[in-house]
Amino acid sequence: MGLMLDGKYLIDDPAPDTSASGQFERARSTLRDPIPKGATPSRLHLFAAWNCPWAHRALLMRAVLGLDDISVSYALPRRTDQGWVFEDEPLLGATAMHQVYATGADAYTGRVTVPVLWDRETGRIINNESADIVRALGDAFAPGHMCNPDNVEAITRWNDLIYPTLNNGVYRAGFARTQGAYDKAVAEVFATLDQIENQVARTRYLTGPALSEADIRLFPTLARFDVAYHSAFKCNLRRLIDYPNLWAYARDIYQTPGVAETVKFDVYRKGYHSPSELRNPLGIVPVGPQNDWSAPHGRG
Repeated sequence: MGLMLDGKYLIDDPAPDTSASGQFERARSTLRDPIPKGATPSRLHLFAAWNCPWAHRALLMRAVLGLDDISVSYALPRRTDQGWVFEDEPLLGATAMHQVYATGADAYTGRVTVPVLWDRETGRIINNESADIVRALGDAFAPGHMCNPDNVEAITRWNDLIYPTLNNGVYRAGFARTQGAYDKAVAEVFATLDQIENQVARTRYLTGPALSEADIRLFPTLARFDVAYHSAFKCNLRRLIDYPNLWAYARDIYQTPGVAETVKFDVYRKGYHSPSELRNPLGIVPVGPQNDWSAPHGRG
């Protein structure tokens, strides 16, 4: 994804993503301002990538809330030595995401990530933390719809469990450099999937009968699980389709109006199986699985 130091992009990234014990450690987002008060959707722009699960969260919230007036730029699926790059970026004329950061943040130091929420009026980056963007879009344009006082405690509890053990847990498994780090991460991945399976056997969505922010933050991991994480990241104890309730729940969200258009299974398959010296040195892309996400889910 690339690294910037004092506003300058570094092609040779000196910062390791693993600890001394071989565990993958994700860098923290640092640009975390709120959406300006009174801003309309048309004032905002999203920089995203189809294969990035964190960007997928923002795209999902935009789709579910019908915020089509928030324009989007999509980076190409595979990064280069310039990080995330664009084939055509009309908003700023940028060819790479690091140029967006150089323009929209003063002397930025950190990872060059997506999603980025951009303010057209000021020409600045508002936020590059997906969790903030999801919450901010809901609060600004559909207050109480995806997160309200009645379910905020349950949403927080699920978010606090799912992010470290599942959303990021699959990466901790896939990028582990020691057997111990992998074993710990993959055990947590499946313990959390088991817990979610039990929950959605009782309720349609994580926090009750209505789709919430917690479901939006979970779904990108489920969409990529069988087609990418199961094989590329060795999260292969079970598949998503081996969980009857969880698999039906995932199809239920997928079939929500607007959601399917945010999902690109072939992009995930190719992206996660791209050439990697450690994980896939030959760059061979598997042909499957071909799960039927349009099958009736029976959870209406």
